[in-house]
This record gives sequence, structure tokens and C-alpha cells, in this order.
Amino acid sequence: MNIYFLGTGTSQGIPVIGSHHSVCLSDDMKDKRLRVSVWIYDERSSIIIDCSPDFRQQMLTSRCPKVDAILFTHEHSDHTAGLDDIRPFNFKQGAIPIYGHQRVIENLKMRFDYIFATQNKYPGAPSVTSIEVCNNQPFLIGTMTIIPINAMHGNLQVFGYRVNDFAYLTDVKTIDLDEIEKLKGVKVLVINALREEPHHSHFSLQDALDFVTLVQPQKAYLTHISHILGFHEEVQKTLPKNVFLAYDNLEITI
Repeated sequence: MNIYFLGTGTSQGIPVIGSHHSVCLSDDMKDKRLRVSVWIYDERSSIIIDCSPDFRQQMLTSRCPKVDAILFTHEHSDHTAGLDDIRPFNFKQGAIPIYGHQRVIENLKMRFDYIFATQNKYPGAPSVTSIEVCNNQPFLIGTMTIIPINAMHGNLQVFGYRVNDFAYLTDVKTIDLDEIEKLKGVKVLVINALREEPHHSHFSLQDALDFVTLVQPQKAYLTHISHILGFHEEVQKTLPKNVFLAYDNLEITI
């Protein structure tokens, strides 16, 4: 199974528009981050987690050939605003299944009403099939077993997902112990690490490192990174030997 990091930045991306922060001015490509998303694929299945505003560019850069399903963690725009750009896949494949909490699906129906229209739908509009994700109810997509991981993003419920021996959690601030148990034995964990300073709805760097210690994966990758965390290469030098800053277009195999 392959994991391709489509985007590893926070909601504004890096560089931030109009910013003169030194990280935003960096020439290192690892300091340039699109909005957070990941592509998981093997010989049979191709899954995207979250459909960011940068989805079109991410698909072009990664050369993703098909999308069997999109899993949504939650409804915030940096995770959903690229939904209209699934159209080229629709033209080749037909309707694409989207998975999410019922609250998220209802939010998408409101914001993208033309996608979900049942009458007089515009012929070129995207087409999806909605599937509700419920906690404690694993499901299959092709060869992949998906286990929802329930967590909180401040006061907002979000889903992370365990896919076989890989787990992906972003925009997490708190998570119950019974949900953490679902992560035991993962080989690779991806978790958000916004910045060094505490944040009301995201893990800080230390929060993320403490969580890695608790879960004990073989390797961990940090994502949903703000420019104020610092330069990629400098931060990487401070991390434990099995913890890595993810970066856009990084690809790993499990």
C-alpha cells in the first residue's frame, strides 16, 4: 500500500498570501505546502482523504489516475472546497462514492447543492454517491479495511481513519482512550502538528509527539503544519528518530 502526501499545510497553505514571514519566503520546496490531503492506493484501490481547495493541482502533480472513493474527516473548507474538481474523474468513472459523518454530508449538500440535485441537474456537474460513516462501524473499499477513529477538533467532531496498518488523523485536539486503542499496532501514523505554541483546536508539536509516544507506531509523520512551526529542515533535526515532518509529494510504502 502506498501513501502519497498531496498537501501538508494548514488552512492558509504555505506561503501565506501576502506574508513576509521567513518560512513563507523560503526557497526550500519542503517549506511550500498545499492544503492537507492524502492519497492511499494499491494495485486495486485508490482513495483520497479530504478534497482540499488545491485538489486540481494535487491531482495533476501526483498523476493520480482514478479515485475510487473520497473520505472526509470534517466539513471545514480546507478539507472540502475542492469537491467541484472531481469532474474529470466523473467523466471517466461515473459517480464517486464520498464517505463522511452525516453532518458533513448534509453540510456538503447545502454548500454544493448543484452536485446533489435530483431534478434538472446541470449535465456537467460533478456526481457523487453519499455514504454515512458511523463510529465503531468499519467498512471496506476494495482491498482496504477502513476503521473510523472518532476525535474532537476543539468542539467539533472529526473522523480520522485507520486503513490496514496506516492511520491518518488531522485537525485533532482531543481523543478518547477507547479510540486510541483502535490505533494500536499501526505501522505508520500521520497526525497533525500545527505549531509549537498550544492551540485551542489542533495538536501542538508537543501534543503530537506525546500522542506518538502513546500510540507507538513504527513511524510517525506530522502534517497540517503552519508556517510558524519553522523551517522544515530545522524542525526535522529536533524530532525523534522515528518521527518525520511530512511534506508535499512525499510518497511512502507500507
